[in-house]
Amino acid sequence: MQDVDWDEDDPFEDQREQVESPMRRLLFEYGRPYWFTVTVGLISSVLARALDLLPALLLAVAIDAIFGEAVFEEQVPLVVLPEAWLPATQEGQFWFVAIAIASSFVLGALFHWLRNWGFNAFSQEIQHDVRTATYDKMQRLDMEFFASKQTGEMMSVLSNDVNQLERFLNEGMNSATRLIVMVVGIGFLLFWLNPQLALISLAPVPLIAVFTYIFVKKIQPKYAAVRSSVGKVNSRLENNLGGIGVIKSSNTEGYESERVDDVSRNYYDTNWEAIWLRIRFFPGLQLISGIGFVLTFAVGGYWVFTGTAPGPFTGTLQTGTFVAFILFTQQLVWPMAQFGQVINMYQRAEASSERIFGLMDETGRIERDEGADDLEVSDGRVEYEHVSFAYEDDYADADREESSAQERTRSRDVSDDERIIDDISFEVDGGETIALVGPTGAGKSTVLKLLLRLYDVNEGAIRVDGQDIREVSLPSLRQSMGYVGQESFLFYGTVEENITYGSFDADREEIVAAAKAAEAHEFIQNLPAGYDTMVGERGVKLSGGQRQRVAIARAVLKDPDILVLDEATSDVDTETEMLIQRSIDDLTEDRTTFAIAHRLSTIKDADQILVLEGGEIVERGTHDQLLENGGLYSHLWGVQAGEIEELPQEFIERAQRRTARTEAGDDDD
Repeated sequence: MQDVDWDEDDPFEDQREQVESPMRRLLFEYGRPYWFTVTVGLISSVLARALDLLPALLLAVAIDAIFGEAVFEEQVPLVVLPEAWLPATQEGQFWFVAIAIASSFVLGALFHWLRNWGFNAFSQEIQHDVRTATYDKMQRLDMEFFASKQTGEMMSVLSNDVNQLERFLNEGMNSATRLIVMVVGIGFLLFWLNPQLALISLAPVPLIAVFTYIFVKKIQPKYAAVRSSVGKVNSRLENNLGGIGVIKSSNTEGYESERVDDVSRNYYDTNWEAIWLRIRFFPGLQLISGIGFVLTFAVGGYWVFTGTAPGPFTGTLQTGTFVAFILFTQQLVWPMAQFGQVINMYQRAEASSERIFGLMDETGRIERDEGADDLEVSDGRVEYEHVSFAYEDDYADADREESSAQERTRSRDVSDDERIIDDISFEVDGGETIALVGPTGAGKSTVLKLLLRLYDVNEGAIRVDGQDIREVSLPSLRQSMGYVGQESFLFYGTVEENITYGSFDADREEIVAAAKAAEAHEFIQNLPAGYDTMVGERGVKLSGGQRQRVAIARAVLKDPDILVLDEATSDVDTETEMLIQRSIDDLTEDRTTFAIAHRLSTIKDADQILVLEGGEIVERGTHDQLLENGGLYSHLWGVQAGEIEELPQEFIERAQRRTARTEAGDDDD
């Protein structure tokens, strides 16, 4: 088994490097529709934080004016209330302050609720939109993209990275607003109360700014590495859980535990580097913030205690003002210390948004023309005209930079050694059945995937009733075709849901008819809940043959114009295969059909048989004609019929050379 190099670079590194201003793009592209909720959140946050500052200020007023000798009117900031509204008696002033403090708490609670509603609604809406948009883009990418990325890595983007965005948009923006309001508000009040002492209290702010700048520069690349390592952990876990049956039957639990341990340790080491930097930064930031509190207490306390302005300071400092300074400075310590948390969340979100937008900006090899005409199938005639194909990893760099989408799609020069399919041409009349046979790796499945435009040709063209399949809309092309592959994938759900997948409006009568045609109705009736039986993840509760029959029933129900059968009966026994083949014969009677089969007996009645080897058509004709030719088909037939024991040495040597040349490819036939 080929081991994966888990020390390789971030699999989305190329995409991330192309993304510019990811956070700005996030807010403007996805945040714009939800301006109302974020505006409510921002305004409410400002008002809530401002009201949080009011009790300390009112306490200073009470100490100096009500319990001290200061003039009440001079201590109350006359911004909201006119002086005429202020009570004249000491008792009235006391109750005025008490009611004002109580009102600040009540209104503050209301605005805190609105703040939480606004930011949560904003972040959840964006999280939903980004996740669904990313998934929608991901599923529209070419199959070649999925061949180069592991499922766990893509799950990491859809789950972990999107969640990081939600955390910043909620907690991060909330904390950032609080930080700005508290620092600006407290700074303003401190200067309003005593500009000289305010300089002492706010002295650590420049040092905090420098300290934070250094932290940001060091932490950013570490978070990018953490996001990559999370994807690798997810990939390994998803891979192992999907192959748990192989692991158990191979008795390799210990081996796989070591591999999981390796990727988990890689994540631990990468994450610990970020944590180690973070846990040193936050206490240091809090210590610097605390210096302002200590200086305020020392200078202000000495000023009040002695009644003399220390050093270059002048004037007097009242007890209430000193208490307000202490309270405000203490409130300032936490927001300043939290500044690092905001930067921390921002850096995580930026690293995640780079991966998300890098994926969303991924350009597929298959060009999608949203305005293309729909495919119109009349006879079902299919033509392959000088078709060649190679996987994208084999292209020259110059080919990747072609500016013309049409040139990229229609012509890419590749060497003969790189081609998986090499200059194939054939025609299929409407209603005919054409079979593709040949050794493993000959390119049979790839030929049919090109018809479905799961990949696009490098050279040549494929036409259906004279229409180039690259010039029609993809949905109409794939809607006209029914595909049953080698691996009959079933979704988690019921048998009925899997049969109706793609034909969602079918009624029970049509479903049963399709199941009967696929020889599936009898075994479905014997399931615990019949058609409502849950099949489990990937259909694990059904046998391979049962899954194939459900997949065939799905294709039957779709009633396509063109049917593609890629080893559609490979997992059933001979008796069941004969029954299914009888149904398939009925199904293919009036429609164009492509069939791949290793069991040559299932395709001997095809109108035309193409024999592929090394990506080329080496023989073509009917079953009887190919037997008379005495070529590769004749030898394959003889081996399966038991007439000869093995293929001639020349065929074996050619197969070995072909395997050596294409072992890194993606062809699964």
